[in-house]
Amino acid sequence: MSKLFGTDGIRGLANEFPMTSETALAVGRAAAYVLKNSQPNASLPESKRLGRRPRIVVGKDTRLSGYMIEMALASGICSMGADVILIGPLPTPGVAFVTQSMRADAGIMISASHNPYHDNGIKIFSADGYKLPDEMENEIERLVFSKDLDKYRPTAERVGKAFRIDDAHGRYLVFLKALFPKELDLVGLRVVLDCANGAGYKVAPLVFEELGAEVVKRGVNPNGLNINDKCGALFPDSVATATSEFRGDIGIALDGDGDRCILSDENGEIVDGDQIIGLCALQMAAEGTLKNKTVVTTPMSNMGLEVTLKENGIQMVRAQVGDRYVVDTMRKGGFNFGGEQSGHVIFLDQSTTGDGIVAALKVLEVMRRTGKPLSELKKRIKLFPQVREDVRVSRKEPLDGFKDIQSSIENAQTLLKGRGRVFVRYSGTEPLARVMLEGEDLTQIQSLSKSIASSIQKALG
Repeated sequence: MSKLFGTDGIRGLANEFPMTSETALAVGRAAAYVLKNSQPNASLPESKRLGRRPRIVVGKDTRLSGYMIEMALASGICSMGADVILIGPLPTPGVAFVTQSMRADAGIMISASHNPYHDNGIKIFSADGYKLPDEMENEIERLVFSKDLDKYRPTAERVGKAFRIDDAHGRYLVFLKALFPKELDLVGLRVVLDCANGAGYKVAPLVFEELGAEVVKRGVNPNGLNINDKCGALFPDSVATATSEFRGDIGIALDGDGDRCILSDENGEIVDGDQIIGLCALQMAAEGTLKNKTVVTTPMSNMGLEVTLKENGIQMVRAQVGDRYVVDTMRKGGFNFGGEQSGHVIFLDQSTTGDGIVAALKVLEVMRRTGKPLSELKKRIKLFPQVREDVRVSRKEPLDGFKDIQSSIENAQTLLKGRGRVFVRYSGTEPLARVMLEGEDLTQIQSLSKSIASSIQKALG
């Protein structure tokens, strides 16, 4: 079992293992070594290698501990003879974009995404902007806990250097605006935007403003401690209320690292990731741009989305939970669109990872092209009632090894009579068991969900 990497990189309480300066330094060393030795000319003696030294882009969100982790990572990378490009606070997809744009060898994002400020994390991208494959993560982890790198200590002119670039936001801004069709603009629209006091607080407002929208800004005053604090995609009721209050045409709530969004329509009604996926998929299918007429989601996506897509001739493929697995399934299957109910929406023709700003721009494009408000567009996606329970656990043992848990799950499946779903899994980043049920009777699935959660709590709480 992995000691460092979960479904979305490394994550934990800042200044406690694994998110300590010491571990970050070791990860920097290991990542630089692995990436350096994966280059095409890596087998040649260093004196005969062609081209420049490896370069690694390092970005972060707005957490206080980001400074600590940033410096430790940079030190580790430089100690292995690679250079570091520091770009400061920028959304995770922005780091992936800058990595590609600058022809860097890798990109690292320091963020715990939607977690509270006291947590932090490390996400690593390869040169093509995609998250590292499991094999490379496994090798980095092996090197962190071994002494194999002790003998590799470049000296003199072979030590790497770190430098900052100040125009990363501008580069990413130009890229985002170019994704919006030139024949369209946002003039006359009022956008209520909540940046969660996170990584998108600078660039996101500029995108919508420069496309012509009037932007009502929320969550754009980070202080290192207020990221995701009762704001952003984790608290969509906040942007929904503000959208109604300010009579906005759309509300957009990003999470702390900007790789996902949840929306609000003009009436202050929340529009989740499944609805975003559904309305964009229908538009793409109508325009003939949805490859293989297929959308990739996860087991968490609503059955109602699957039914709606099927009625419109669109297949839905469910990948393992986690946006990296959605992307992997898309790439292997030749698909170009997918996402998660949580708001990770991936347009693979434009971006290598989930991007909350891109998703919002795509929805605004649908609104402009159809001339319909978001409240009308979302009606096409008829969702089933769904409930979720998060159960804090003391350990993550296989759930099928507990008879009471399996009995409660099987009982729920029997009572739903094929008109609903039960899905139970462990969180990949937190000590939680997640229970999700869907069905036509909300009262029934609420009761069944609590029963399953109770059995898990008794066995593993």
